[in-house]
Amino acid sequence: MLFEPARHEPLHAPPWDPAAARGAIAAIVDQLERSRDAGAGWPVHPLDADEPPPAGGYKSLYFGSAGVLWALWYLQREGAVTLRADPREGLDELEASYRAAPDTGEVVPSYFLGEVGIELVRWRMTGDPDAADRMHAAIEANIANPTNEALWAAPGTMVAAWHLWEATREPRWQALFMDNVEQLWRTWLPDPQAGCHLWTQDLYGHIVKLLGAGHGFAGNVYPLLRGAALLDDARRESLRARCLQTLAATQLRDGDAANWPPGVGPPRPGRTAVLMQWCHGAPGIVTSLLHYPPGVSPEMEALLRRAGEAVWRAGPLAKGAGLCHGTAGNGYALLALHARTGDPLWLDRARVFAMHAALQSERMRASYAAVRPSLWTGDAGVAVFLWHCVQGGGSLPGLDFIG
Repeated sequence: MLFEPARHEPLHAPPWDPAAARGAIAAIVDQLERSRDAGAGWPVHPLDADEPPPAGGYKSLYFGSAGVLWALWYLQREGAVTLRADPREGLDELEASYRAAPDTGEVVPSYFLGEVGIELVRWRMTGDPDAADRMHAAIEANIANPTNEALWAAPGTMVAAWHLWEATREPRWQALFMDNVEQLWRTWLPDPQAGCHLWTQDLYGHIVKLLGAGHGFAGNVYPLLRGAALLDDARRESLRARCLQTLAATQLRDGDAANWPPGVGPPRPGRTAVLMQWCHGAPGIVTSLLHYPPGVSPEMEALLRRAGEAVWRAGPLAKGAGLCHGTAGNGYALLALHARTGDPLWLDRARVFAMHAALQSERMRASYAAVRPSLWTGDAGVAVFLWHCVQGGGSLPGLDFIG
């Protein structure tokens, strides 16, 4: 079984209509602006409140104010919307609020849930050199994080080093990125039972070997592939060979479609589902392999096409419209395949997902009488996905690009 049907819902979307997509973006942004607190934050949506939220709500790039402020800034910069207020005005208060009451109970380096993501947003929106310095120190301190995955550890925070290296060409960012590469390479070990190389995660009190973009193999190879030009020839070839070996060895295949289980070996307790979403499953495999060079391996191209077919076959996620575990995140896999192959079929499919995600977002806002103010779990990410479908292409906001 490639996916669990109960986690998905049938496609019920009108034909692609760029005017309707723009209208959906405008509606989301309007509600985000109207629901903003007097300061820099937003009320925490019930679906993002598994535990009592910190004072001032969440602040992170993943599902907090930093991600929402960045999305608003990006959409206005792109000409998608006109805002009533400048998102940059909330950044000082956001940073102070995070340090006083961090999302996870303590200040952590994490790209998605901590200091590095917040400082990256601040640096990108203002050019603040102090933000860059704080980011550098946090990335360096996070290199040996034993979780060995993107949400908390080096595979996430090193992405910020890469963004700064690309933007500034300052040697310190290249050196920091390469220090992280060495850490990932040291901990990427052969698994004789699986027949491939894997990382081991020490995650939430459990020792596991995961495969997905959120917590495992795919999220770890993403920055290595992104920065492959900085590797020597032998390591670059080894990187490509290991990627192919691992995906081929661990795939669940059904004809022209393929998915991947959450991990190899004993799972975390209660985590036995076969998922089809960005954080675990084929969608995140496709987006994480975005920088594996096209045309190098026919076998890799076939694997990624099979992953895309599985995403399409499964249909929209019933859980919601967002990026991490929602319809928009799965849609980005289809956009990635369009960019990779040039085949308009993948863009057409992404736009079908976009129209469905817009309806899901509207339905959820009506159900809760509230917008979901989050880049990776809520409506801000949906708005960016809709915009990319209007433009005919794009990649994951806040990860693949920071504007």
